Amino acid sequence: MSDWFEDGLRFSCTQCGNCCTGPPGAVWFNDAEGRAMAKKLDISVEDFYKHFARKLGAKWSLTENVIAGKYDCVFLDRSTDKPGCSLYEARPSQCRTWPFWTENLKSKAAWERAKKETPCPGMDTGKLIPISEIRIQCAADGA
Repeated sequence: MSDWFEDGLRFSCTQCGNCCTGPPGAVWFNDAEGRAMAKKLDISVEDFYKHFARKLGAKWSLTENVIAGKYDCVFLDRSTDKPGCSLYEARPSQCRTWPFWTENLKSKAAWERAKKETPCPGMDTGKLIPISEIRIQCAADGA
């Protein structure tokens, strides 16, 4: 990964929910995250996997709901003016680390592409995130 962002990047979540929907995809999570999500829902781990997860190869992903042709994360709550995660405190690291994913940090063009394609109105706005924090977030991405 280059350090084109050595001066940091600006990001402030606007709670638009755009990063939780779009084309079909995967929201990876590990066993500890699965247990935390089950606990937040106050259900058994077995029930969590049965109702909210799918196995893709050797990994687990959250399921999706197709809404108006888009694939929403099963936990995207659109019942308010600000769509958001109904499991916010227990969301997987993939969600916690957006937009500081390796693929988005490869180049300025990759960052701009993610900003446009998501679209993410919080990218390049708000608080300046220092490179040290960006690298920590990037390293934590993925299950």
